[in-house]
Amino acid sequence: MITVRKATVEDAETIAAYNESMAMETEGKPLDPATIRRGVRRVFDSNRFGFYLVAERDGDVVGCLMITYEWSDWRCGLIWWIQSVYVHPDARRQGVYRALYDHATKMAANDPDAIGFRLYVETENHRAQQTYENLGMSKAHYHIFEDVP
Repeated sequence: MITVRKATVEDAETIAAYNESMAMETEGKPLDPATIRRGVRRVFDSNRFGFYLVAERDGDVVGCLMITYEWSDWRCGLIWWIQSVYVHPDARRQGVYRALYDHATKMAANDPDAIGFRLYVETENHRAQQTYENLGMSKAHYHIFEDVP
């Protein structure tokens, strides 16, 4: 059985390790371990950045995601961005992401400022795109541009 909970600082090392794995899998990009660990801990130090959810099975963390916030003045509410999604390879295709997403949507339903969800996904990650569509998400008509080193 999969259970989902809000992550605590005790989960920071696992989340950082999962983020490193995700970056290598999706982009072939090694992350600096010290930087990613500082970045994960900052989320726990200040709720202004967002929060993490973790999925557990038999007491082991098998997946995680981060929620960050975007204020929409058009809608006068917060869009919750789903980021840093990772499911351990041994737990994939077993409902872990669905459990994380369902938990996040229930949390958002209880937050009067939350108005919806967004996420970005690698253009070639068709399996993930299909998962998101299966959960009722749709492709947006936006392209993302960035100026991030």
